[in-house]
Amino acid sequence: MPQCITYTVYGGLYINMTNRCTCDCDFCLRNSINTVGDAESLWLDYEPSREEVWQSVVSHDLTQFKEIVFCGIGEPLVRAGDLLWVARQIKTISSLPVRVNTNGHANMIAGYDVTPNMSGIIDHLSVSLNRADAVTYNRHIRPVFGEEAFNGLLDFVEKARNYVPKITLTVLDLLTPEEIANCREIAERMKVNFRIRISS
Repeated sequence: MPQCITYTVYGGLYINMTNRCTCDCDFCLRNSINTVGDAESLWLDYEPSREEVWQSVVSHDLTQFKEIVFCGIGEPLVRAGDLLWVARQIKTISSLPVRVNTNGHANMIAGYDVTPNMSGIIDHLSVSLNRADAVTYNRHIRPVFGEEAFNGLLDFVEKARNYVPKITLTVLDLLTPEEIANCREIAERMKVNFRIRISS
């Protein structure tokens, strides 16, 4: 079976570049499913080169989609350099908005602030928050960066606000009403959007 680099769902073209992730969330879908939309399997035998990703993107008629989304069953910004290269190529041929679904650890992964490189290339960051404090986040999200990851996420969002037009903090509907309210308060304080994701 060929690798699934691009797949379609919700009227968008989704790009699956990596299975690596800096989290091991106790609710992660990758522990129970490996397919979304028309993808047969999102597990990759190897990480495709950025040129392979680009060729997969242009094999589609982009006018059929409402947006292009970097999202698989890994953290897309593990490959920030390659992702931004592909996004830059997309902008040369299409006016479709480009979104990245991320855990917000990009700067910690890269060791430097990657957000300035998103300017004019990334239109929307959807950042999984899912908990409202470092201790609880660490317990359920289990990031490789430990409790520092929570503040690293918030710092990433704060920096990205200078370069990305739209940012949304998201949580799963599995959280308690109080937890959701606390996460919403963080989004309001940071002056970004907030969305509750449906878990099933």
